[in-house]
Amino acid sequence: MNTTKTKSVQHYTHITSKHRWYDLNLREVWQYRDLIWLFTQRNFVVKYKQTVLGPAWIFLSPLISSFIYAFVFGGIAGIGTDGVPSILFYLAGNAIWTYFSSCVTQNASTFTTNASVFGKVYFPRLTMPASNVLSSMLQFGVQMLLVLGFLLYYVIAGAVHPHWEAWLLVPVVLLHLGLLGLGCGIIISSLTTKYRDLSIFVSFGVSLWMYITPVVYPMSQLDDGIMKTLLMLNPVTAPVELFRYAVLGVGSVMPGYIAVSGIITVVLLILGIMIFNKVEKTFMDTV
Repeated sequence: MNTTKTKSVQHYTHITSKHRWYDLNLREVWQYRDLIWLFTQRNFVVKYKQTVLGPAWIFLSPLISSFIYAFVFGGIAGIGTDGVPSILFYLAGNAIWTYFSSCVTQNASTFTTNASVFGKVYFPRLTMPASNVLSSMLQFGVQMLLVLGFLLYYVIAGAVHPHWEAWLLVPVVLLHLGLLGLGCGIIISSLTTKYRDLSIFVSFGVSLWMYITPVVYPMSQLDDGIMKTLLMLNPVTAPVELFRYAVLGVGSVMPGYIAVSGIITVVLLILGIMIFNKVEKTFMDTV
C-alpha cells in the first residue's frame, strides 16, 4: 500500500513596528500577490460602479479629450502632428499620459484614502500602491483598443506607418512609467499624512506636468536649445517619445535620455519605498 505525502508551504509573518526604514520587504509583498489582484479588481470596478454609462467612460473620456485637443491645439493654435492624423495623435498621447497620471494621482492618496482599512488589519501596505498601478494598466489596455481601431483604419488608408518591431518595447515603457508613477505617488502620499496641502496640489501639478511633456505636441515643434534640453530631461518625455515612435511611427528613440529617465525612476522608486516604510509606522497618529 503506497501512501503519498504532500508538503504544505507555510508563511509566517512577524508583525512589529521595529524595522529599519530601508527594509523593502518585497518578498512579503509578493506573498500577498492574490490580495494585490483583489485590490486591482476592486479599483477597476468601483471607479465606474455608480455611473450611468459605466465602463463606457473609458472610451468616451479620451475620445472627447482628443477632439478638444485637436480643436484647440491643432485647429486654433495650428500645432502640427508630424503628419499623423490629429485624432490618432492625441488619442495615443492621451492613453499613455492618462496611464502615468493615474499611477501618480491614485497613489498620492494611498494613506489618506485607505486609513480606515490600514487601521483595522495588517497586510503589506505596498500592496495598495501596486494594485493602483495594475488597475491603471488595465484601463490603459482598454483605451488602447480605441487607439488600435483608429490606427488600423489609418494604416489601411496609408496615413501612418508604425514601427511594428518596436511594439515589443511598449511593455517596457509601461513598466517604466508605472514604476515612475509609483515612486512619485508614494512619496506624495507619505508627505500628505502630515502636509495636507500637497493633496490639493497634486491634480494641479500633474496637469502642469502634461504641458512640459510632448503629449499634445510633437518634439519636432521645438527648436534646439536650452528649453528643448530641459524638456528632454523630464523623465516622462523619453518613454512617451518611444511609445509614439512604436505606435505611430513618428517621434524619436533617445537612448541617452531613456537612460537618464531610468536612473531618475529607480532613485524615486527606492526613495519612495523607503519614505513609505518609515511613515507607515506612525501615519495613523497624523491622518
